Amino acid sequence: MDVQQHIRELMEERGWSEYKLAKMANLPQSTISNLFKRNNAPTLYTLEAICKAFGMTLAQFFSEGKEPMELTEEQRALFAKWATLSEKQKRVLFELIDIM
Repeated sequence: MDVQQHIRELMEERGWSEYKLAKMANLPQSTISNLFKRNNAPTLYTLEAICKAFGMTLAQFFSEGKEPMELTEEQRALFAKWATLSEKQKRVLFELIDIM
């Protein structure tokens, strides 16, 4: 797996810049910049922070869709709340997310 490419793909899915990823992961922007410009492999600490920013675990990051992904507690809570919403509320929530 090309870790840098996978991070770039996740950023593109979310419309995030390197700056946004650095802020969301609470990392120096230089760390993210060096990851791509110098083709540096991220440290475990950096990769964990990036995964947390993306709302996923390291296992999910490396699963590449080959295995069932384990949900984080936050994701489980979100799905539990989602299940209680009406269809109209779900549509409104999707519209709100699209605006963000």
